[in-house]
Amino acid sequence: MHDLSQQVQTLPAGLAQAAGTAWDAVLENAESHERAPLEALAADARRGPQLARMLACSQYVAALLRRRPGLLLRAAHSGDLDASLPEGSWLQRLGADLAEPAADLAVTLRRFRQYHMLRILWRDFNRLADTLETVRDTSLLAEACVHHALQVCEAQLVERFGRPIGRRSGERQPLIVIAMGKLGARELNVSSDIDLIFAFPEAGQTDGERRPLSNEEFFTRLGRALINTLDTVTADGFVFRVDMRLRPYGESGALVHNFAALEAYYQEQGRDWERYALVKARPITGGAGHSAALMRMLRPFVFRRYVDFGVIDSLRGMKRMLVAEVARRGLDDNVKLGSGGIREIEFIAQCLQLIRGGRDRALQQRELLQVLPSCAELGCLPADVVEELRQAYCFLRDTEHAIQGYADRQTQELPDDALGRAALAEVMAYPDWESFSAALAGHRQRVAAHFNDLIAAPEDAEAEPALAPWNALDASVLSRLGYAEAEDALERLADLRDVTRLRGLQRESRERLEQFMPLLLEACAGVGQPDLALQRILPLVRAVLRRSAYLMLLMENPPALAELVALCEASPWVAELLAAQPVLLDELLDRSSLYSAPDRERLQEELRRQVDRLPLTDLEAQMDALRYFKAAHVLRVAASERLGRLPLMKVSDKLTFIAEVVLEQVLRVAWAQLVSRYGEPARDGEDSGFVIYSYGKLGGIELSYASDLDLVFIYDADASGVTSGERSIDNSVFYTRLGQKVIHILETRMPLGKLYEIDMRLRPSGASGLLVSTLKAFAAYQRDTAWTWEHQALVRARSVAGDRRVAEALDEVRRDILCQPRDAATLAGEVVAMREKMREHLLPTSLGEDRFELKQSPGGIVDIEFMVQYAVLAWSHQMPGLTRWSDNIRILESLGEQGLFSQSVCDALIKAYIAFRSASHQLALQQAKGIVAAADYRQHIDTVQAQWQTVFGGVTALSSSDENK
Repeated sequence: MHDLSQQVQTLPAGLAQAAGTAWDAVLENAESHERAPLEALAADARRGPQLARMLACSQYVAALLRRRPGLLLRAAHSGDLDASLPEGSWLQRLGADLAEPAADLAVTLRRFRQYHMLRILWRDFNRLADTLETVRDTSLLAEACVHHALQVCEAQLVERFGRPIGRRSGERQPLIVIAMGKLGARELNVSSDIDLIFAFPEAGQTDGERRPLSNEEFFTRLGRALINTLDTVTADGFVFRVDMRLRPYGESGALVHNFAALEAYYQEQGRDWERYALVKARPITGGAGHSAALMRMLRPFVFRRYVDFGVIDSLRGMKRMLVAEVARRGLDDNVKLGSGGIREIEFIAQCLQLIRGGRDRALQQRELLQVLPSCAELGCLPADVVEELRQAYCFLRDTEHAIQGYADRQTQELPDDALGRAALAEVMAYPDWESFSAALAGHRQRVAAHFNDLIAAPEDAEAEPALAPWNALDASVLSRLGYAEAEDALERLADLRDVTRLRGLQRESRERLEQFMPLLLEACAGVGQPDLALQRILPLVRAVLRRSAYLMLLMENPPALAELVALCEASPWVAELLAAQPVLLDELLDRSSLYSAPDRERLQEELRRQVDRLPLTDLEAQMDALRYFKAAHVLRVAASERLGRLPLMKVSDKLTFIAEVVLEQVLRVAWAQLVSRYGEPARDGEDSGFVIYSYGKLGGIELSYASDLDLVFIYDADASGVTSGERSIDNSVFYTRLGQKVIHILETRMPLGKLYEIDMRLRPSGASGLLVSTLKAFAAYQRDTAWTWEHQALVRARSVAGDRRVAEALDEVRRDILCQPRDAATLAGEVVAMREKMREHLLPTSLGEDRFELKQSPGGIVDIEFMVQYAVLAWSHQMPGLTRWSDNIRILESLGEQGLFSQSVCDALIKAYIAFRSASHQLALQQAKGIVAAADYRQHIDTVQAQWQTVFGGVTALSSSDENK
């Protein structure tokens, strides 16, 4: 066997004989000058066993080398069998082959495919390449063939009819070849057809003088020419089989469509299976600009804006069809279509992409092995399930390649002959068919179990609803359920059924409403106040009538419906939040995350995961992601507080952490936006030189649910410096625009509302001052110009985002200002004057003696804050440690430790402060004013007033003319 006999000894007998016979045929057909190098290659200790395996396990390769023995020498001597090819080399190599003077398009394409199929199968069968390289290389091979075939065919048509020109733009129009399915995801198998759709941007006609054609006719001819070039079987075989059935209207539809026609079709007639098919769509010709425009147009059809539970019925129907097809066609031996096969893994991933991809951009990827980890990161699938699916997918794809590479046939059927089975086991590195078959069965069983769990019908789907149709209910039925005001409830339901409200709804939406309402009424009956729960939830129902996918979400997930009812019964604030932002209903699906508010590090990690795949320059996407992130986590905090899992201090901590993490990302996005336009400002260090400095509740780590943010923007760079970009601007202009961009991102109203309301009035010189200050100017203002009340505000100030170096410098400025020696009597007079002014303007005049306004009433929150601020300003020059903290609780603890207030007084003030703010939080969730019965808080009020007398008793408030700066 000419030096191959020793190489086949490790193969099973049947495969060894097949390899030997094939090798004899190769040598017999080789040119005389080829035989010696071929024999040397077979004798090589490394190449020989690889060659033996290929000849034994691939009849296709054996036949190819029998016809073209020199192909093996070319591949071996070029080094291509040993290396992964870079992405750009495919187009370059095929282009060079076609540039040869005698090159024929059809022959060159087919021989290019033969060479690279030899290389791909060699590396795959000998495990020199992993699964990902094999599918990537096969896809790049197809893309190169499509690209160059299109170029040649188009040039021939242009010569006859001229160039296609857009009627509107007047620009030359390209044919956009959209790769679908596995080619779109660069997951092509080694004997796959390619699914394509053809599109072009604009209607118009060619600019040929003799025979102009409409653009549609030109591109139809071009599409047919491309298909014939690739698909026709010649003496050298075919290039790739082409399947066009995924285009609009299928085989009966036009071969090509312009962008407007595609958009109209998918908007008006697109079906869910087409959304499923388009998940992997990718333009592979036509230029980056047109391709990006096409994908922007298709994305809203494929990925609904938010979580899309409305698609579940369709997916469930698809799943039933898949199961039925397996049973009907007897596909047990098919590793793609059979139970537990490749298609089921793809279905699991693409279902989650359709349902959640609109909100979670990480799922808007084409490659399955990138989508699966994202499913684990986002909590769509457990990490162990994802790992099982990943392992199964790679195993099944390797099996598929071994089956198809055996005879270059598009099949996924397991072989039933002994030689085919031995070849498959050998490629898959198993000693025999039985051991391979057992491993395959294990993977398929695990996949099938996960597939069966996916979008399973609700457990009680077969049960009859306990309630009659909601439009047939009467007061007695609701009374028996526990509704105390049944007649009022019926009136609210009648209002929801109002004909004018329902008339414009699609039939599907009306049907879902009919199914949902009995479930809602029963769920409300399960809480303590059914009437209140129903009253608060109905605005949400009205808000989603035209987006009934949200009703499906709740019908599919009874625990989520129960959580919704419980939360809305407890808090009208939560009910309004959900009515305004129904997308947050998705948060109810996972009770463990709903009732766990992450710490700062986890928040940073989660936000980073959500925005990492979004370009920093995609402002709208970043703003949407930030708004969802903030709203979802505030909801989690509120839910946790409702269950009593978070005490007041932790609630404020969590809300503060959310704001800080959001501000960090806002600054990052704003910076990227400005730098992309103007370049970076000249400054010391590599960081931004910019800090967001916060006062008030955020500065004091005491944020509440509806708090605005008191911010000041500071930068440390030469104001006369300039940015590095072509459109250079002064540093001062850059940082001013950076501050404006931060405010824009925070305050712009979008479908998910604003991020935060911003108050900039505490900046130097207030509303009349510059939006952004230099560090030097800020320090000078605080030292020379600021009023005492501004120094009071500085007690609760700190850096919350930005350059750490500048933040440290600001900390030093704050410490220096707060530690200035002050006349205690004068300071006390100014503080008391400001307190009286606030009470005069902010305390309700109609408040009776038995009512207590938590913030402004004597003995309330602000009195505690003012005593703390006075203490810091009066005594920090002696005890600088008082400036360490910006929150009232820890400052009070420091005052007790230093003996400035008695420890018992500090403990009592802390208890009062926590009690007042806890009540304030609870009232905010109930959307009630911060007014309580004075008797309920008498002890705390008396404690605060007594200490106020101790600190300020006998102090005369200074008039405004007496106040010192």
